[in-house]
Amino acid sequence: MEWLIWAGAVISLLGVGGLVYCVVAAAKARRADLDQTAMQSRLQALVAMNMGALAISSIGLMMVVIGILLG
Repeated sequence: MEWLIWAGAVISLLGVGGLVYCVVAAAKARRADLDQTAMQSRLQALVAMNMGALAISSIGLMMVVIGILLG
């Protein structure tokens, strides 16, 4: 089950990368000095991406735990 652990670790890192991207994009949007409606629409898109990245990271961590338990 070593392959499951490594695959889970890679998927988890992809999710963490997505989370980092969301933080950077939100900081960039804040520095852009947008009006409220533009800022709200940009942040709503980032919230959806953030939740997706969190889900991907969680799935990767579950794969790692399952690989450890079965291995």
